[in-house]
Amino acid sequence: MHPPSRQDYVAITLGQRGGSYNNGKQWRRQSCWRKWKQLSRLQRSLILFTLVLLLICGFASYPTLTDHFTGKKTLDFKRKRERSHQASTFILYCLTIPMKKAVFVLFAAHILSLSWRGAVIDTEQGTEGAKDGPAKDDTAANQEDSFRHAWQGYKDFAWGHDELRPISKSYSEWFGLGLTLIDALDTMWIMGLKTEFEEAKAWVATELSFNKNVDVNLFESTIRILGGLLSTYHLTGDSLFLEKAKDIGSRLMPAFKTSSKIPYSDVNIGKGTAHPPRWTSDSTVAEVTSIQLEFRELSRLTQDQQYEVAVAEVMNKVHKLDGKLDGLVPMFINTNSGQFTHQGIFTLGARADSYYEYLLKQWIQGGKKETQFLEDYLQAIEGVKKNLVQKTSPNGLTFVGELSHGQFSPKMDHLVCFLPGTLALGAHNGLPEDHMDLAKQMMETCYQMYNQMETGLSPEIVHFNMHQGSVRDIEVKLADRHNLLRPETVESLFYLYRFTKDRKYRQWGWEILQNFNKYTKVSSGGYTSVNNVRDPDYPSPRDKMESFFLGETLKYLYLLFSDDFNLINLDQYVFNTEAHPLPIWPSSAA
Repeated sequence: MHPPSRQDYVAITLGQRGGSYNNGKQWRRQSCWRKWKQLSRLQRSLILFTLVLLLICGFASYPTLTDHFTGKKTLDFKRKRERSHQASTFILYCLTIPMKKAVFVLFAAHILSLSWRGAVIDTEQGTEGAKDGPAKDDTAANQEDSFRHAWQGYKDFAWGHDELRPISKSYSEWFGLGLTLIDALDTMWIMGLKTEFEEAKAWVATELSFNKNVDVNLFESTIRILGGLLSTYHLTGDSLFLEKAKDIGSRLMPAFKTSSKIPYSDVNIGKGTAHPPRWTSDSTVAEVTSIQLEFRELSRLTQDQQYEVAVAEVMNKVHKLDGKLDGLVPMFINTNSGQFTHQGIFTLGARADSYYEYLLKQWIQGGKKETQFLEDYLQAIEGVKKNLVQKTSPNGLTFVGELSHGQFSPKMDHLVCFLPGTLALGAHNGLPEDHMDLAKQMMETCYQMYNQMETGLSPEIVHFNMHQGSVRDIEVKLADRHNLLRPETVESLFYLYRFTKDRKYRQWGWEILQNFNKYTKVSSGGYTSVNNVRDPDYPSPRDKMESFFLGETLKYLYLLFSDDFNLINLDQYVFNTEAHPLPIWPSSAA
């Protein structure tokens, strides 16, 4: 579970000409035909004459001009396509400006089309052939290439920092603890990227220090840093990572020093103090109930029970609280009173999602002995089916909506696409077969959230049509059209493929990877989140690569494409909500 990230809007530098790659949504969305009709007959004639003249001059001068500007007899396909796109964009722009400027702009378009080298976004790795699927031997190698490209951008421009800003070739800090590097450690180990892993390990050994006067989010630092270190320790057996895990785990414990035992959201790991968010005394339910796998495992490894006791008390309190609806929980809980707040609102999206995931996974982690977790999980899934599951019109896609004080909303976060994988994991562990049926139906819906978008990438939030006569199943509001490179859909594809062997799930993952490469890959290294998945011509890059893209998205894609089903065997490991595998406890463990 990852709450929506803050929004960053950036300009993209074009080549060496100093131009900027701005959105231009306003003029592009206007009707070119309406603008054309508003011009006088003389203006229209002049524009048509100029276009014809431009084409003639272009054909006549193309060989000599290209030789002059590039020093080559021929140009590769990529550059020709970029110049063609930029020239056509300028021509359309002429229709929206006064006639006095039209001829100048058209002439400028012709010249600039010969010299611009295009934006830094690499959009040439298209999805041609994606529908046919990958060759069997290409999938894992292709995925390694994607990871290497993302990692190279981080290494070149953000080494040791939290997040890469690939377009500006810089970085941003959240906690100042090398989040992307730590999140990616076990991914590199799983992929067998030994050189990259050893470089990262050296940084952990010599540079990573938690003795800093910095506030960190309890949930995010637990799932990314503590989870990543514990996972890497188990995969490698290197005690370095266990020692670092002990250090950060002990520094997070002040969060639990509240009167209710419901932890604060933020901890200063240098000062040993904790506090709620500045604007409220509430914590989100998902955050306080999605740290248990990691702290329980830390107690098992260190034989220090304080960690497990602290997180178990949270689960016991939530288990007994009033305010649930058929096992569904509200989104917020107060750290002073220990009671749910903002009651009556139920969602499987942000602020509640991983509560349900961790009910099942704690039961699995502990060897299926702790029946309280299983009972709460089964009740919650029944509550989901009773209150939140609906079908769309016209194609009858199954989705999970939201409930607000008895009013159903057909809104679904991309985050909810964790659910098919979780349901499938439960069915694999002996839970009712109809859980797998619902998982398959939901998986189809999550895939369609990608497939029905113009870029083939899912938006952050969708609204489903339920009215008879609807033309399309999915609608997306302007504010929800961004894609943050999230992992939930490919996570569920991995589980469904592992348990069913149905190759369509691998095919769907392949299509998603190709569209990531087409619309989010940055040529100088890294991938970027985008603002508009409905606009394939300009998806509006955000200049940010979240750490979970390396820690989760690319890891799940690699495992989806791997033919080695013993690579992270799901009968031996359980993934935390940041895709860090932790061992299922031996049957003798408590």
